[in-house]
Amino acid sequence: MRRYLEVYWIMFRNSLIREMNFKVNFLLWMIVEILWFAGQIVFIDVLYLYVNRIGDWTKWEVVLLVGTHQIIGQLFQAIFYMNVANVPELVRTGKLDFFLLLPLDSQFAVSTRQFGMDNVINAVLGVVLVVFCLVKLSITPTLAQVSLYCGAVILGIGIHYSIMFFLASVSFWIVRAQGLIYGYYSFFNIARYPDAVFKGLFKIIFSWFIPVIIVANIPSRVLIRGLDQPGALAFQLPLATLFVVLGARLFWKSALNRYSSASS
Repeated sequence: MRRYLEVYWIMFRNSLIREMNFKVNFLLWMIVEILWFAGQIVFIDVLYLYVNRIGDWTKWEVVLLVGTHQIIGQLFQAIFYMNVANVPELVRTGKLDFFLLLPLDSQFAVSTRQFGMDNVINAVLGVVLVVFCLVKLSITPTLAQVSLYCGAVILGIGIHYSIMFFLASVSFWIVRAQGLIYGYYSFFNIARYPDAVFKGLFKIIFSWFIPVIIVANIPSRVLIRGLDQPGALAFQLPLATLFVVLGARLFWKSALNRYSSASS
């Protein structure tokens, strides 16, 4: 474990140095993300001019949900997105050989090469928004709620990573899987919508098998409703996370058996 932490620290430091070499690009990406985030808040504000609630969600509760989605999405992008999106290219060009030769787990090696510092800063904006919403709602969460919220956020990041890594591993069969990866990146934005808007089979599939709906909804409900959902937090979110994490891991191992190196 210590060796992996040391390797990750080296990769993190190199990513930070690389980002600082292109400061203008760094700032522009931050501005784009902030404008996109602001657009979501404006949309909610306009929507609530015509309705009082969406299911059991009030305006500031939905804004808190968007803030939670921002935290999870931006941290996922910072730690994993660029790396996972590049897996099909590694497979196509044979550069995956280099990672398979490292004295490290191959999944760890391809998943942690780069780190997006601008995304971390944008995640902080999500934290600020969540705190602002709690003030507007006159909610003071307990230490237990905050701890469970942070744990649920980590599980949410794990869900996004595992699903996208699974899709990236499809590249061992179809070579170019960027369409699947970018498609999911667009699709996971449904996580910012209240779970009350989803019904029937769609809700079952995207709460359990591709559990993007629960990623931001469950941690948000922990802060808003307190600990009145022990089943969802103690059972549904961890179980769904375990399902997709193990699924992605097993699929990656199976995919490696199909890989022909650049020298083959």
